[in-house]
Amino acid sequence: MARSAGHAVAKKPGGTAFNPLVIFGDVGLGKTHLAHAVGNEVLRMHEGKSVLYVSSEKFTGQIIDSIKNNAVNDFVNFYQMVDVLIVDDIQFLANKQKTQEIFFHIFNQLHQGGKQIILTSDRPPKDLDGMEERLISRFKWGLSADLQVPDFETRVAILESKMNREGVELPNSVVEFICYHIQNNIRELEGVLVSVIAQSSLNRREIDVDLAKEVVKNFVTQINKEITLDFIKNLVADHFDLPVDKLGGKTRKRQIVIARQLSMYLAKNLTDKSLKNIGEMFGGRDHSTVIYSIKTVQDLMETDLVFKDTVAELEKKIRLTLNEK
Repeated sequence: MARSAGHAVAKKPGGTAFNPLVIFGDVGLGKTHLAHAVGNEVLRMHEGKSVLYVSSEKFTGQIIDSIKNNAVNDFVNFYQMVDVLIVDDIQFLANKQKTQEIFFHIFNQLHQGGKQIILTSDRPPKDLDGMEERLISRFKWGLSADLQVPDFETRVAILESKMNREGVELPNSVVEFICYHIQNNIRELEGVLVSVIAQSSLNRREIDVDLAKEVVKNFVTQINKEITLDFIKNLVADHFDLPVDKLGGKTRKRQIVIARQLSMYLAKNLTDKSLKNIGEMFGGRDHSTVIYSIKTVQDLMETDLVFKDTVAELEKKIRLTLNEK
């Protein structure tokens, strides 16, 4: 949605309902990248349009300088002349009362003049603590577009794109290992890729999963995990988007029952826990229930190819994530 809104804004800056366009998301997901892309596209498509990008820290610094030099009016007039204003990391304006007051007037003038405003933030407008309510209200006038963490397949595609750009090739096992572990920051994907290539070149080592493990350890705090029942339960609950405590509950909703049975199946196949231990971890169920659950999963795998693929994907994720030797 953020990308589509960016295209719409670039085609008709100030002329869509997406004004302001607020792009928010965690660090390293591409907020600044997308904002720059919109600005560059405006310049390409609309000759004569002026686009100004500024970080919130620089904006605050400029206001401080203008106050010192008694030139606030000149500062405001300059900003009111641009056609597209991009302010990066708007959350850093929090608790800066004078800066917010001046930005409020600039925002109003630009918006009333049909000019486009693009803001980036690490959180949605409603969660911007320390921001004046009148500003938050205006941030909600347009569209707030969330940049979400890309799924595994998208991370693989991103990493492969970077590999093609660099003219390098990594084994599929290495690519998958990296993408399973680097999940929340796309910038780190590039960092891992560069580090793997550098380590291989400088130390004359083959690029394999062992080398990737050494590099990834510098980017994530936990990579070597024991195969535990809790780990399996959390992984399955996350896959089915369920609270993990539901797997040990008494509910008979089909999705939860399937998730519980699948967890038991994986626990039996991937750990050395007894049927009794497994049953106890799932709400105190007896060993016969565990046996029934395992048989149910096996039967489903024979009749439902989609479910079979789900089981295979989870098993693969566990083996990769758990630093399989």
